[in-house]
Amino acid sequence: MLRNEILLVLGVSLGQSAVSSILSFIDLASRPKPLSHQTITLNPAATPDRPWLDLAFQMYRVVFLVVPALLALHLLNRTLGERSVRDVLGLNTQRWRFDLGTGAGLAALIGIPGLGLYLAARALGINANLAAATLSPVWWSGPVLALLAIANAVLEEVVVVGYLMTRLREIGWATPVAVAASALLRGSYHLYQGVGGLIGNAAMGVVFALFFVRFKRIGPLIIAHSLLDIVAFIGYTALVNRVSWL
Repeated sequence: MLRNEILLVLGVSLGQSAVSSILSFIDLASRPKPLSHQTITLNPAATPDRPWLDLAFQMYRVVFLVVPALLALHLLNRTLGERSVRDVLGLNTQRWRFDLGTGAGLAALIGIPGLGLYLAARALGINANLAAATLSPVWWSGPVLALLAIANAVLEEVVVVGYLMTRLREIGWATPVAVAASALLRGSYHLYQGVGGLIGNAAMGVVFALFFVRFKRIGPLIIAHSLLDIVAFIGYTALVNRVSWL
């Protein structure tokens, strides 16, 4: 039952994204134009000529990014007995100072080397150019990008770390194998960016999964991931026409 549940949860969330990412990579890599000369937009405008409708589309994305994470939490909660899923995954507020401080530290630990890896992968021709956001310059673009960053963080850390690591160990997987599976899944659904995206995100996945094994908290991981994406999305929007390497 738990094996089937894992497959179904991944099938409607990041497992599906992994398959889509692999197909997208094959598509990009098989085009005549080199991968490093192609651009992928992460947060495009849906209807740039109608900002009010674009806002509705973006909020739709925010809401339905979070739904699979809520499903995973619901399913975990059904099998925990008297324990709370918030306590088991470290989503409570009992150690909020630890969560904030450690989350910021993890963001710095991952973000600075990650930027270097991205630039190196582009220089080597194994990564596409990433346009982190191309929303219209309207008043709500910054807040919406922040919400998208947080929604992505909640989805990935709840499903790929909290839910998947918990369930894999419940069905008897050794911790190192569960860590490797979590990291490989994270890398695979970023493969659409290129080999650099696969390697960098898999490395991040190892760090995050080991952190969860040690501290039993995904709160700091959500904070770290949110900070990374907020800086990437809003920073790209602010700097894209001012620096040459974006």
